[in-house]
Amino acid sequence: MTAEAPTAPAVSYGRLVPVTVHFDDLDALGLLHNARYPLMVERAWTELWSEHGVRFDGDWAAAGDACNAVRELRIGYEAPVTRPGTYAVHLWLERLGTTGLTYGFRFCSADGTETYARGSRVLVRLDAATLRPAPWSETFRAVGRELLRPAG
Repeated sequence: MTAEAPTAPAVSYGRLVPVTVHFDDLDALGLLHNARYPLMVERAWTELWSEHGVRFDGDWAAAGDACNAVRELRIGYEAPVTRPGTYAVHLWLERLGTTGLTYGFRFCSADGTETYARGSRVLVRLDAATLRPAPWSETFRAVGRELLRPAG
């Protein structure tokens, strides 16, 4: 008898990226600290974009699409995370503009069925020399189009 590998949870759009909540991520009440949610979302995005060659290795001039800044972050907390373990971050793009984008996220159960927090974040691609808005590369835009949430 051969054990089958577990299937990855399915979402109808975007990507579900596994994350781990550790004991030291919990606050004095035993709840996932509110500041940890955006940190885990950032780590999930970093993992996703790294799979596509978008990463920062210490050189802003060579960073390309990884040279970006947060313009806005919104998050709403829906249910407390009360224990360490494996969870997931559901990631998608709401809007992909020439120099900016808006992504949505849900901090959720590992299978994506229970939502603990949800939010959005606006990023602006920057020119490393001037720190002014710059266009996303076509390679980045192609990956981004795959992550767009369907209208409706």
